[in-house]
Amino acid sequence: MSSFSNTDTGDKPSGPYYNKNIDTDATLKEKVEALAKFVSSCKFGMMTTRDTTTGKLVSRCMAVAGKEGGDIDLTFTTNTESHKTDELKADKHTNISFCDSSGQWASFAGDTSIETNRDTVKKYYSPTLKAWLGDLGDGVHDGSADDPRIGVLRVRTSSVTYAITDKTIVGRVAEVAKGTVTGEPAGVNKLREISEKEVQQWRAIASKDA
Repeated sequence: MSSFSNTDTGDKPSGPYYNKNIDTDATLKEKVEALAKFVSSCKFGMMTTRDTTTGKLVSRCMAVAGKEGGDIDLTFTTNTESHKTDELKADKHTNISFCDSSGQWASFAGDTSIETNRDTVKKYYSPTLKAWLGDLGDGVHDGSADDPRIGVLRVRTSSVTYAITDKTIVGRVAEVAKGTVTGEPAGVNKLREISEKEVQQWRAIASKDA
């Protein structure tokens, strides 16, 4: 695979922010629980898929309907007749990202399946979906849990990277100000990674506890 570089930093790290903020002390349990809490606080995430005609990446805002696999996997409700289901049928790879006003963020890489089983739909159905799909007046497409247009997108997570902070806004501003003066990277976040191996490990633990 080709790579890109515009300079040579010698034996110095080219991305000191990463080294300053990466959190390698948190246990897998701590990482997943903090991630789940952050996702719940955001509620809405951006789902990225690939357009089938142009090949371009496109994103849209999606409300999290639930979590599975010990809170490591995500579910969303969808209109099965939308473009995103066409895109996901052609290419199941997707990214789900979250961000809040304080700069905390999370990025999920995973594969998405489209579920139309009515028991699954009813598990995640919300009456507010009717406001988005409407009642077409034909006795079938009425926006209810039995409306065949309503499906569930199951995102089976492959890996996650996220950044959270326990610093106040004043503390973070002070860190950035110090870094601006001294050139020392600002320590403002707990940058955490959950690898594919860790995701599989957590899913196995969750299935035993279920």
